[in-house]
Amino acid sequence: MAKSHDLLVIGAGPGGYIAAIRAAQLGLDVACVEGEAALGGTCLRIGCIPSKALLEASQRLYEAQHHSAEFGIEISGIRLDLARMLQRKDEVVRSLTQGVAQLLKKNKVTRYEGWASFLSPSRVNIQASSGSLEVVAKHVVIATGSSVTPLPGVVLDGDRVGTSTEALSYSEVPKHLVVIGAGVIGLEMGSVWSRLGAQVTVLEFLDRILPGMDSEIANEAKRIFEKQGLVFRLGAKVVGASAQGNECSVQIEGEAPLSCDRVLLAVGRRPNTEGLNLAAAGVELDSKGRVIVDEAFRTKTPGVYAIGDVIAGPMLAHKAEEEGVACVEHIVKGFSHINYDAIPNVVYTHPEIASVGKTEEELKAAGVDYRKGSFPFIANARAKALGATQGRVKVLADSQTDRILGVHILGPHAGDLIAEAAVAIEFGASAEDLARSSHAHPTLAEALKEAALAVDGRALNI
Repeated sequence: MAKSHDLLVIGAGPGGYIAAIRAAQLGLDVACVEGEAALGGTCLRIGCIPSKALLEASQRLYEAQHHSAEFGIEISGIRLDLARMLQRKDEVVRSLTQGVAQLLKKNKVTRYEGWASFLSPSRVNIQASSGSLEVVAKHVVIATGSSVTPLPGVVLDGDRVGTSTEALSYSEVPKHLVVIGAGVIGLEMGSVWSRLGAQVTVLEFLDRILPGMDSEIANEAKRIFEKQGLVFRLGAKVVGASAQGNECSVQIEGEAPLSCDRVLLAVGRRPNTEGLNLAAAGVELDSKGRVIVDEAFRTKTPGVYAIGDVIAGPMLAHKAEEEGVACVEHIVKGFSHINYDAIPNVVYTHPEIASVGKTEEELKAAGVDYRKGSFPFIANARAKALGATQGRVKVLADSQTDRILGVHILGPHAGDLIAEAAVAIEFGASAEDLARSSHAHPTLAEALKEAALAVDGRALNI
């Protein structure tokens, strides 16, 4: 006999498990199905969290090796214990996946382990190692996330030529790592292994790094990364990559092959919709394989919804979380809201890069008249005390209304600083509002205040 629930969430990543919890808070009988034994999705298991653990560890080593003397601290005998570093990364992940399981249990969400496929819009088959079962639900939310986009000619062997999954667990530091793609994942993982001693070459098809981010900030970041040792080859079209033994060869159109001992493919991600039998639910996909939904995350089939990486928009964990909450609140309450212009994006390199709202390129393309204010961290007292003065804050505001349209930060703790800007955009604040708000001294946040002042040409500390 089929199990019955008010809501079934397919996928226990950031969007899925948050949707399940919020729905349970709203009084629904909720179930969540996930094929992996550990909950949390790609972000928690093999993405955001483990990569940040390695970024933090590798940066601490790099600082100790290269910058401790600046602070009057002489350190000798520093060595890398890669096995322990990887072990700690796994411990962090294990703790958090167990935490997600406890959250579902606490909120009385029924958990099914297995792979889901639709039998009809309201009936789902769950295939587990122990057999299969059928679940019936009034509402079904598809939250199956995304996976690595393949590249023609690049032969992934799960070892020498791999994805970010393999790059999180190299058993030894590569002599030469070639990263295909200069986006967020490529730069973060390239930074990790560069700090640990690898020669890193980043190949990018476009003529810039970090496509989609503000170009002025991205170009400044590239110069900083090059000083750190990363080598960029832009306009490089990779047509093949393969491994023979411990050696790899990367073929670039019009150029000689590039030899290395590890290859990381990081050219983007694609939605996970295969195997769901979406046709049985009447769910339609767009030209990029994403589930088509309306503003309330409804597919054309009543009772079937989709959120996160399987629908249009940036593939960000926190975007999926917001959509999960909005989706189930619309199911229960009949209304919901997300301001996509107020969803930030962060690159956890050193220095960090963070943005929210529109870029200059987007404003120019839309014909929006804007003003710009910029303030460098080298003029910020706290940044000087930290020894982290690279980068700047840039605020973009409407020329007529002064409303903040975008904020872009390259610098220390940019990922934390961007939260203030996201709140400002969410509440429709002006640059003047931000400029007149008192910021504690000395703090990095003062750079944001100064950039807001600079929009009107009246920065005080530069």
